[in-house]
Amino acid sequence: MTGHAQRVFEHRRIWLLTEEAFAGAAELIAEAGAAHRPQAVMGIARGGTRLAEAVATHLSVPAAVIRARHNVGDDPRVAATGRVRIEPPTAGPLARLGRGRRLLLVDDISGSGATLRAVIAWLTRQSAPAALRTAVLCRNQGSAFTPDAWGWEVADWVSFPWEPPPPCPAEALPPLTGLCHPDTARRG
Repeated sequence: MTGHAQRVFEHRRIWLLTEEAFAGAAELIAEAGAAHRPQAVMGIARGGTRLAEAVATHLSVPAAVIRARHNVGDDPRVAATGRVRIEPPTAGPLARLGRGRRLLLVDDISGSGATLRAVIAWLTRQSAPAALRTAVLCRNQGSAFTPDAWGWEVADWVSFPWEPPPPCPAEALPPLTGLCHPDTARRG
């Protein structure tokens, strides 16, 4: 893929998503997703796994995980490649869902947007969902993909609760009072 979006890093801080902020954001995403009556929540591993489980629990629907990798590592100084590798699931909830379902696809962050675009294309080919909505915890300001809902708009690296602590002091993301949506594009 050429000409992919470039994530924005102002290098002013590392944002820290606390467990409490994660739980609150997951609840807001579940509440927003409920209106669309998803039959399953799909998380993009690794970062979207816990979010998918939390949102699916709130909605009382199954959670499934699809493995897709865009970044070659977790170092904030390494640029994303623009290429996404998807590991098609062979068993488990995703394989059992079947075609024509209403899905909510979640991830921790939309950095450049390449991972979400690639997974959406794969799901469309493989599962032909009746509806497919997207939500992420954070959206990088440089992302070429705009999800249906997101918590925080960021311009620096974000450290998530399931990751090792950042190598330097981090600043907690501000509390969320609502989600960002394409039509409002407000900041969390």
